[in-house]
Amino acid sequence: MDDPTTLASSPSTPSVTQGHTATLDELARQHGIEFTRPDPDGREVAISRDTKRKILSALNVTVEDAALMEAAPVCFLPDVLSEDRLWGLSLQLYELRSDRNWGIGDFADLRAICGLAGRVGADFIGLNPLHAPFMADPTRCSPYEPSSRQWLNPFYIAVDQVPGFAPRPDLDKALQKLRQAKLVDYPAVATAKLRELRRLWQAWRKANLSSGAYGASAFESFLEQFGESLRRHALFEVISADMVSRGLPAGWRNWPSDMQAPDSPAVVTFAQSRLDEIEFHMWLQWVAHVQLSDVVGAAEQAGLRIGLYLDLAVGEALDGSATWSEPDIYVSSASIGGPPDPWAVDGQDWRLAAFLPSKIAEGDPSPYRRMLDVAMRYAGAVRIDHAAALARLFLVPFDGTPADGAYVAYPKEDMLQVLAEASHDHHCLVIGEDLGNLPEGLREDLARASLLSYRIFSYELNEEGFVAPADYPALSLACVSTQDHQTLGGWWSGADIKARAEHGLVPQKTAKADLTARAKEKSDLVRALALEGLPVPDAAAAVLKGKDLDQLALSLHRFLARTPSMLLAVRLADLTKEAQPTNIPGTSDSHPNWRPKLSVPVEALEDLDLLSSVAGALREERQKTMPGDQRV
Repeated sequence: MDDPTTLASSPSTPSVTQGHTATLDELARQHGIEFTRPDPDGREVAISRDTKRKILSALNVTVEDAALMEAAPVCFLPDVLSEDRLWGLSLQLYELRSDRNWGIGDFADLRAICGLAGRVGADFIGLNPLHAPFMADPTRCSPYEPSSRQWLNPFYIAVDQVPGFAPRPDLDKALQKLRQAKLVDYPAVATAKLRELRRLWQAWRKANLSSGAYGASAFESFLEQFGESLRRHALFEVISADMVSRGLPAGWRNWPSDMQAPDSPAVVTFAQSRLDEIEFHMWLQWVAHVQLSDVVGAAEQAGLRIGLYLDLAVGEALDGSATWSEPDIYVSSASIGGPPDPWAVDGQDWRLAAFLPSKIAEGDPSPYRRMLDVAMRYAGAVRIDHAAALARLFLVPFDGTPADGAYVAYPKEDMLQVLAEASHDHHCLVIGEDLGNLPEGLREDLARASLLSYRIFSYELNEEGFVAPADYPALSLACVSTQDHQTLGGWWSGADIKARAEHGLVPQKTAKADLTARAKEKSDLVRALALEGLPVPDAAAAVLKGKDLDQLALSLHRFLARTPSMLLAVRLADLTKEAQPTNIPGTSDSHPNWRPKLSVPVEALEDLDLLSSVAGALREERQKTMPGDQRV
């Protein structure tokens, strides 16, 4: 951990206190106190904070002697943010299309994006969650409903980069069809990738490579490091595939009762009969780790000062690997959701499992810390989806509706402490998605803990209209849109409002009122841009296309670049001007969520005039000089 340090101020960045003081857990660890004890059933239970204090006292270590301070925890902030305001690209990894991928963006595509980002002056790449999905049911494709946040998504493996792969005419024909599809065909992608990866795994075993990134010794070290947790996840995948082959669901809640617990006699017997297949799934996790680690190196080599910026889902699937592997740490019969609000009048049940409040921050490492470690291992920044969960979650009983739900408090200070310690250990900054119905004072608490606030331009409104650039907080990330929003052109035309009505999320009366409000917002935006001396469109235009839409995108990104916000994320789908939204929150079957691809392939992105003009504007506004730039 770093010593307390005060970062120097720059004209656009107020001073930020960084570092932290000794914590109770650190002090206990230094003096050899174990954080768990056995209970009468032989299970390990966490000791309390009061116990730690008393045992320290018994060891003649007092709070005063150790200069221990129970001050608010503070997350890591890199020194560069005291000097520069950075920008980066945000995208959904699966949406990338390329001449070589297998119908879904992969880690090799991400390497190419790292190079592109570096060449245009970006400093990070923001990504959707890379958590493990249900491999036996690839139609369950939402990155925000993963089977487990402890593991990676093997469908992002670049198969052609695995040792031993060689192109074949029959394979190339099938892959070309997958590449040309406008939507990701997850079942077809899964079939093609798993078939070839099994072949490569068998060849890899026979080759017995001893060293290198894909060497057997590196695989053995990986197995040793992650042990039983990795084995259980792999075992879940094998059982899940077996159940699907028998016509049952991939999720464990509808399996035979004797297969619903990882240590049941039936599961133990099954595991003994499928050792090879279990090893294959452990190997997949290792290959994903090797390739994502390689991307991290590529980002550093490309000069990205933050690197990868990864998103963390707020929960996991109720019936996935995580809840099957460790049922005792999850809420048992209620799921995460949201109460009724203007955009979802009936409320929402996200069907996500929540950690138990009593378990989330307990143990060494705690469940929360283990989840953070997975992402921070590869990331220079992470975003906490639904940051309200640091204080409370809205839980919906399995047999009820959101109207039957209630808020449940979570141990905010303990979770912030875990978050701060992980952040410093990994030198990883943290962004909190602090939107929606927040507990009173949470934004202030997050700011004190040095979490960057998440500011989407369309939400930054006050009684006078859009918030001026100078009034954005420095400790924030600003952006035009995200995966849950229409791209800029869709926002201008009100496509998001119309979609909510078409999908039955709001009444037509509400949509009509929202469209009237949007017309005023467009006028307010035109006025805000004009006050900054930026070119503006005609506020009365119902739709913007071509150069008019490009000019709005350029002006709005300049507008946000002038904010003190430490980070600015540029959504790649805004630059390729996608008509299809990535996701319409609250829908499932009525819209192809998490499937649309970008209309422009990776190989052609650098030739996009809009990308070039926006990148140049951001370098100018944020004062980063690239080779060939002329700074005024």
